[in-house]
Amino acid sequence: MPIIDLLSTETVICDLQVGSKKRTLDTISTLVSNRADNISQDDIFTGLIERERLGSTGIGKGVAIPHCRLDDLEKPIGLFFKLSKSVDFDAIDREPVDLIFALVVPSNCCDEHLSTLAQLAELFDDDHNRSRLRQCTNSIELYQALQSMTS
Repeated sequence: MPIIDLLSTETVICDLQVGSKKRTLDTISTLVSNRADNISQDDIFTGLIERERLGSTGIGKGVAIPHCRLDDLEKPIGLFFKLSKSVDFDAIDREPVDLIFALVVPSNCCDEHLSTLAQLAELFDDDHNRSRLRQCTNSIELYQALQSMTS
């Protein structure tokens, strides 16, 4: 599935204020639960925290890709944030994070999940892509930038 198909103008947020990694995961949980009627915010938060315990999803260069798989989820849900202020995400390079792509997928979508994570890693490994996203000043501009990068 193309990355942009996981997003909409409602799931891309520019200058989000969170303050911490835990608050970021809580915000992700709330927003995903608003889009998935049969999954509670607590179940999503627990899934994200359990994944973080395996190792930080902060992939370096100011980017994190928090993700998890959930049994009762019907379809993949993606969110993208550009934070107003970087947060410590225990990233592998110890740099704070300001670009976050959250991904929550059904448990039975293992291959699709891994493929999407690989696409995201490639997208965010590109210096030009990260710079372009950081220059966006509103959510529509951010969505359009992602759209052009992933189409």
